[in-house]
Amino acid sequence: MTPGGRHFYADLANTRFVGKRDLKRGTSVASIDLGNVLDKAWADKSVPEVLSAPVSALKGVSDRQGELLNEAFGIKTVADLAKLKYVGWAQALAALDAAK
Repeated sequence: MTPGGRHFYADLANTRFVGKRDLKRGTSVASIDLGNVLDKAWADKSVPEVLSAPVSALKGVSDRQGELLNEAFGIKTVADLAKLKYVGWAQALAALDAAK
């Protein structure tokens, strides 16, 4: 987490959280500023709490859209959405396109 913000880094190869210093060693990381992706009510929660939250905790996702995701794919939580195979497929396709 960075000072003054709720910014996390995750080592994608080992699926563990890492600090900024690991960036200097060339580790493949993802980062996210929770304040930019979560509704204000969820921005101060821990990552495990956010993963257990309804998808409407994500900024821009309404309660109704969360209900539709549940109806269509059985998605109830942010973790469920992250595990949705179609999301993974779309991310892999985008990564392949970006690597060309």
